[in-house]
Amino acid sequence: MRDVKARVTYCSICNNITDADPCPLCTSETRDRHLICVVEEPQNVAAIDRGRDFNGVFHVLMGALSPLQGIGPDDLKIKSLLARVTDGPTEVILATNPNVEGEATAIYLARLLKPLGVKVTRIAMGVPVGSDLEYADEVTMHKALEGRREV
Repeated sequence: MRDVKARVTYCSICNNITDADPCPLCTSETRDRHLICVVEEPQNVAAIDRGRDFNGVFHVLMGALSPLQGIGPDDLKIKSLLARVTDGPTEVILATNPNVEGEATAIYLARLLKPLGVKVTRIAMGVPVGSDLEYADEVTMHKALEGRREV
């Protein structure tokens, strides 16, 4: 246990939890470095990567904006994200949680990133697969209708 505790650290590039710096995701030759997915916490990286649909790199903010809890922009890994964007990514996907703090963080980041000339997108939200519409709340239904696409 002591060995694990001593070896586990944060990646100096993406802030993900790792035992090697930089982490395997950042050093992988098969990852598309022109595509950065921004998440709040390290466990979000595993959730997105598990689907195998995303082949870009990640950036972990280590939280979300929450003025009520005293978490502001300087408490998150935003400066390092802005520095990474200047190195040539063409798109930044904002994959923050679909709650008040996550939405505020996504809006704040979009305002910072768009002037840098990078495409800024937000993950789709709405009704999960396998659920019933009768159980969806108003905000979920709003997001589902707002994010609809042609079939």
